[in-house]
Amino acid sequence: MSPADTMTIEARCVRLNSKAENAAALVPDVERRTLARGPNDLLIEVKAAAVNPSDVKAATGLMPYAVFPRTPGRDYAGVVIDGPAGTVGNEVFGSSGDLGIRRDGTHASHLVVEADAVVEKPNTVSWEEAAGIGVPFVTAMEGFRRAGVPKPGETVLVFGVNGKVGQSAVQIATWRGARVIGVVRKAEGYEGHSNAPIEVIDASTTDVATRVRELTGGKGADIVFNTVGDPYFQAAHKSLALRGRQILIAAIDRIVQFNILEFYRGQHTYVGIDTLGLSSAATGAVLRELESGFASGHLKPFPIKANAIYPLERAREAYVAVAGSSRDRVILRP
Repeated sequence: MSPADTMTIEARCVRLNSKAENAAALVPDVERRTLARGPNDLLIEVKAAAVNPSDVKAATGLMPYAVFPRTPGRDYAGVVIDGPAGTVGNEVFGSSGDLGIRRDGTHASHLVVEADAVVEKPNTVSWEEAAGIGVPFVTAMEGFRRAGVPKPGETVLVFGVNGKVGQSAVQIATWRGARVIGVVRKAEGYEGHSNAPIEVIDASTTDVATRVRELTGGKGADIVFNTVGDPYFQAAHKSLALRGRQILIAAIDRIVQFNILEFYRGQHTYVGIDTLGLSSAATGAVLRELESGFASGHLKPFPIKANAIYPLERAREAYVAVAGSSRDRVILRP
């Protein structure tokens, strides 16, 4: 099929026409828009799309580079209905840093995306589960790519271990043979999948750094994945082993006290991760590193609850649920 013969689709798309003050003030419409692919693109029938906190933040003006009007959504799973030779009929999933933020995204019945952005969906994974993989697993894996992928014998300390990025980090680290210690802010166990037992520290009752030293024979953690940011910055810093690496993906208050002497004497590395800076193709490259883990069952998608799945017409309810810090993976199903 030549580019001139590409398929044209009337897609149903959630549209945000202007910035809202907060999630409750969002007024998303569902509009029809004509989509057609370029020569190196895929036209995908979207079977499911996740709602991420970044989708809501962009809708409420917390990301100044977000464009309006636009269709939000970064994560997706679906079937290729038009594309280069050999792609039609492929069941795929993917994510992006620019989809739904700087260009129209996945909260729609159809999506146009670059051919090298997608990953094959494993047969054992449902559409909704595949749609929920994207941002959390990409964030975790990009952190490890930048800080050094965990090795057998290394210790990984995960702050916010029951969040979706925290759980993704646990899965990847234990898949790679590392020991994982998790940190929670109240008395609770680890809620996700793991390939090995993990210790959990309750930060409300225990000094985290002291306990990490006890558990590691005084050495500390080789990698600290801090999914929370500044509230745990000091505990994370004091938990690092010699030449340890701290990965940071979030902040509440932007300014922290920083002991430069301890930093350079400890030969530490701090790694900042912002997956919004990754293109669709770059995101696809990260996901491909995880493909074999999902195929083998060492990595598992998040369970999707029936009451966390919404049609496009109820997108506002889905956004409000995510803004309310729902622990469920919230999914839109066209």
